[in-house]
Amino acid sequence: MNWIRLSIALAGLPILASGAFTNRTTELFAGGLSSGNSAWCDFNNDGYADLYTSGALHRNDGGTNFTALPGHGWGIWGDFNNDGAQDIFDLDAGRVMRNDGGTGSFTQIDLPEMPGNDNRGACWADLNGDAYLDLYVGAYEATGYEFDSVLSNHQGKAFMKVWEEPAVPPDNVRFPGRGVTACDFDQDGDPDIYVSNYRIEANYLWLNDGNGGLTDVATDYGVAGTYDGWRYSYGHSIGSSWGDMNNDGFIDLLAGNFSHPQEWQDRARFYQNLGPSKDWHFEQKWELTGDAWQESYATPALADYDNDGDLDLYYTTVYGGDNSRLWRNDGNWTFTNVTGEEGLAGMPATYQAAWADFNHDGFMDLATGGRLYQNMGNDNHWLKVQLEGNGTTVNRSAIGAQVRIDLGEGTILTREVEAGTGEGNQNDLTLHFGLGTRTDPVTLKIAWPDGTKKTVADVTIDQQISEIQPP
Repeated sequence: MNWIRLSIALAGLPILASGAFTNRTTELFAGGLSSGNSAWCDFNNDGYADLYTSGALHRNDGGTNFTALPGHGWGIWGDFNNDGAQDIFDLDAGRVMRNDGGTGSFTQIDLPEMPGNDNRGACWADLNGDAYLDLYVGAYEATGYEFDSVLSNHQGKAFMKVWEEPAVPPDNVRFPGRGVTACDFDQDGDPDIYVSNYRIEANYLWLNDGNGGLTDVATDYGVAGTYDGWRYSYGHSIGSSWGDMNNDGFIDLLAGNFSHPQEWQDRARFYQNLGPSKDWHFEQKWELTGDAWQESYATPALADYDNDGDLDLYYTTVYGGDNSRLWRNDGNWTFTNVTGEEGLAGMPATYQAAWADFNHDGFMDLATGGRLYQNMGNDNHWLKVQLEGNGTTVNRSAIGAQVRIDLGEGTILTREVEAGTGEGNQNDLTLHFGLGTRTDPVTLKIAWPDGTKKTVADVTIDQQISEIQPP
């Protein structure tokens, strides 16, 4: 029994599961926890990640319990006006709720009318490089396929719709977008957007020209999915996630495909980012086929749950008879299903999946299926890094910033601050690195979205540090 599990037992709290994860929902949430899409963020700047779900904002009271405050639909966090407080984009109502100083009070900011009536996914990203976060909003379907839009942020005062998803020839239709997630996968300083499209349509990879101009390169770069002659064999993509799965310093992509039993339909799959030598194109590396296949995979979420240095995959399902699964990354693009042994068996159907270290013990905890699972930890080491942009050349949330730790022998741990993953979920903005058995200090290399870089040497591990970009 490790010291975290022992401390809970000594406090008289029940241990409800074996393995890495223990269900703490009943003890931590007096009124229960919604199973709706979730977003982690420290909204009141007290150092602890709070949890926003459908209908409620759950304030984290020092990692010991959560207090329910009024919610505003469900959505994602980002500091749109650079005042140091994280704000909410509410996908339900299509509005921005300005955080009034972390008090739990929010003020509605009007948005231009969006064409989409069924918005399932969105992300904050500074698309035009002006240090203010813009919104890419995915639109699914109502009476027909709806079209995505970009809302440009004007100096934190107002938003203007500046782009709509163009019609795709030859049928001149838009595709039904569900998951939306951003990443500077080509390391040119601007965020690019991956959109998971449903209804066996191709996915988008919108390449950003640095000024907010978007060009779909998914087919050319190898991540649109598979087109098999006359029939569309793409998957029903719901949620997708970015993460460096093989620790080569380049951020890879999981395309999350719900897929029917037909063998010609795309399964969920990892694409490896081949880096600058291959012009940032992708190659398929791992696919959930055979015993790994389930029909209703929905929301993927990546985190290094066991602190061994590589990102693991938690993946929800939404059909009865299917089960959400935790895949441990064993390196070299091999993954092992450890759901049962780690205490996550029997999950209900859910789109909810988001990671954060809510109690500051260095191990990533998981909100899913209307439950909060505490990670009971192990002996591996870790480091957490909280970034803040200067608000002049980089947004205060530091969304789009990347941090790398070179451990030698070709192992480079890479994380990016992101706002939106899977389908309408969000992991904590604080970056987390598992370091395995390493005990020596590490060196951080920070790449800010404005092109500036910083090296932080001799960082002691097993702690959280903060780095604020100079003005």
